[in-house]
Amino acid sequence: MYRLTTILITLCTIFFTVLAAPLRLDRATTGSLEKRITHSGEGTWFEVGTGACGYTDTDSDPIVAISAEIYDTGGNCNQWIHITNTDNGQSAYGKTRDECESCGSGSLDMSPGLFEELSTLDTGEIPISWHFMSEDWSP
Repeated sequence: MYRLTTILITLCTIFFTVLAAPLRLDRATTGSLEKRITHSGEGTWFEVGTGACGYTDTDSDPIVAISAEIYDTGGNCNQWIHITNTDNGQSAYGKTRDECESCGSGSLDMSPGLFEELSTLDTGEIPISWHFMSEDWSP
């Protein structure tokens, strides 16, 4: 009887240990979780050119530079972002094409054309909230 009880306790321990073990998530899973997060920070504008993603754009293109922390190795290049100016409620879509070294994790640097959809260039800096759109989304 003692032997049977020991075997059952051991099996239960192994079973609960397996259930409690953390799951390893792949890049696709963690990327999709990141896209559900609404970020907030400051929005600024910059004169675009050839960005960290390797594309050459113009100031009139709806271009976004994301923080170096989120950019990482460029996994979000060409990803669309929905941006809202939290002061006036204006919103617009921009495409991730660059990295912003000086931006905080929730802040974005935008092309002049995109920034003007949210505010005037004279404003310079605006409070924003934003999130990534699904990978296959396009306006």
